[in-house]
Amino acid sequence: MKSRLFILFLFLLALACSGPKQESATVEETVAKPYPKFNADSAYAFIQKQVDFGPRVPMTQGHRDTKNWLIEKFEGYGFSVQTQDFEAPTYDGQTWELSNIIASYNPEATKRIMLSAHYDTRRIADKDSERMNEAIDGANDGGSGVGVLVEVARVIGTGDLKPDVGIDIILFDGEDDGEPEFSTIRNNQQVWWCLGSQHWARNKHVPNYSAYYGILVDLVGAQGARFYREGFSRQYASGILKKVWDNAAKIGHGDFFMPKDSPEIIDDHFFVNDWGNIPMVNIIEFSPDFGFGSYHHTHSDNMDIISKRPLQAVGETVLYTVYQE
Repeated sequence: MKSRLFILFLFLLALACSGPKQESATVEETVAKPYPKFNADSAYAFIQKQVDFGPRVPMTQGHRDTKNWLIEKFEGYGFSVQTQDFEAPTYDGQTWELSNIIASYNPEATKRIMLSAHYDTRRIADKDSERMNEAIDGANDGGSGVGVLVEVARVIGTGDLKPDVGIDIILFDGEDDGEPEFSTIRNNQQVWWCLGSQHWARNKHVPNYSAYYGILVDLVGAQGARFYREGFSRQYASGILKKVWDNAAKIGHGDFFMPKDSPEIIDDHFFVNDWGNIPMVNIIEFSPDFGFGSYHHTHSDNMDIISKRPLQAVGETVLYTVYQE
């Protein structure tokens, strides 16, 4: 009896083993497309160059010199460049002459990525305890984002590896001239920040211009900077936000791109999203616990706070993301 049971057990075992096999679940690993190296030393030098021009307050010599230098650099890297000149009122009743800079690579491509920063600096140091009415260097607030994007343009324009998409680097003017921190009377007729992006979103440099998505870089160079998932980026461009933060982790920069949410910030990306209908994320140093860094809108925003580590993390993440499209 035992032998018959044993034979039956072997028969059932063989039948089970010879039955149809279930396909094992496999996960296809996406092979990353090659992408060029980002040079943080170069980005740092581009920030230093801007600071050497002096504060880049609109309608000053430092602003004019910076604008001319940026146009020369982009054209030297093979980008086609145009400016968008316009006038805008300020919170204190002035009329400013402003100019957005648009540098385009591969303008014939239908799929386009928009990369942005602002190149103006604040005319007051309203968070400082002294010299509050003097303009700031803006090494980080303005300078760092521009430095990263000029380096991105250099890498694209001079390197052998080329992206498969068109790139539009749009540097906005008049971003940093909102009402003073200490102001007790506010003019709520409009938002007085982000004058350049407000104008561009209503008057695009190309009729019916659109982009697959956009990335704004602002305050990306301070020592110890960390980048959180900003509120309007989550609201308008959650898929792009996940893409960029996942890409940062893939290439080893997850210690800079934090998996934690931060509040909404009125910045250029808001108007690109809400008025321009282009999903854009904001890579910006703004902690959900502490807000902006202590240097923000003070004279401490100078080259002493600039670190190459966050510049590398942000620049390489932007390049990697663009070259995967």
